[in-house]
Amino acid sequence: MKNNHITTLEIDLNAIDFNFNYFKSKLQKTTKIIVVVKAFGYGTSSVKIAKFLEKKVDYFAVAYLDEGIALRNAGIKNSILILNPQKNNFKQIIKYHLEPNIYSINLLKTFIEISKELKLQNFPIHLKFNTGLNRLGFTINGIPEITSLINNQKEVAVKSVFSHIAASEDLKERAFTLQQINTFNSVTRALFSKLKTKPFKHILNTSGIINYAKEAQFDMVRLGIGLYGFGNAKNETKKLKNVVVLKSIISQIHIIEKGDTVSYNRGFKATSTTKIATIPAGYADGISRLLGNTIGYVYVNSQKAPIIGTICMDMLMINISGINCNEGDAVFIYKNQQHIESIAKTLKTIPYEILTSISQRVKRVLKK
Repeated sequence: MKNNHITTLEIDLNAIDFNFNYFKSKLQKTTKIIVVVKAFGYGTSSVKIAKFLEKKVDYFAVAYLDEGIALRNAGIKNSILILNPQKNNFKQIIKYHLEPNIYSINLLKTFIEISKELKLQNFPIHLKFNTGLNRLGFTINGIPEITSLINNQKEVAVKSVFSHIAASEDLKERAFTLQQINTFNSVTRALFSKLKTKPFKHILNTSGIINYAKEAQFDMVRLGIGLYGFGNAKNETKKLKNVVVLKSIISQIHIIEKGDTVSYNRGFKATSTTKIATIPAGYADGISRLLGNTIGYVYVNSQKAPIIGTICMDMLMINISGINCNEGDAVFIYKNQQHIESIAKTLKTIPYEILTSISQRVKRVLKK
């Protein structure tokens, strides 16, 4: 069914383009860029973002198989890295010519076995090494077995070797980050000395590009949250353009009297005559219930309107006393990076979570 939800997420493609070029300007011309469009393009639209950037980027990266298939079904022909593949997905990954991240001997053996069964030749894979994040990845001790397996077959070929920095945004952890980079260099030297080919290397994410491009941009970088307008530091975010605006409308206006209450469990009690408005957006749209009861706010006609009472599944209510507005007027649930960062701070989280929480029932609208 066509999405006709009145609440919309506006995606500014000019801002996407600006942010992409901003990070590209920090790199050497030969450095390749992997654009990360996992989690529905950080809550925007992976397909729309990929379609817009497909002629400008070398690679896309997603987390899971279904995200990669969605890009292929939309006609995206770029190389696509699957960051978190599962063994039961390998045949589908091969069918759609997606490129798996292989991070353990078990996965490597299984993928080679399936590749032999399907009589593949030089199918691209990527090897991930753990250098300190301690999430996924081989260690340097695994290199002899890795190279023995890879060198003694022709079904798969290593396209890239990569790792993930744990604290690239935190300059207080610079020594730790440099140690991770040094470990990665040691890993790749040992690996490349035994492999018959020399794959691409990459370790930097958005904040890594900002803080460590001189030390470790290598052959490729991975651009994620920065593309969507956030630099992991306020001074960097200010240099980027806002990409998303979450908008709705005023469905109805009420005048309530002193003592009247609003929403479930009578979460708000009027202390005087109060003008309130109901907005057709709620926690099922990705708006945290923790923002209710005057914790959060929206903008109506450029004025802050506190959210009152408990946020409902499909609606929320706001106090519009003193604001000149009418039913049908626009409401900005968040309007720019600063507003999103304010919400994140209130909820003791990060902008990533705010962006990726927006439900897919919210209509995405492209702006150019």
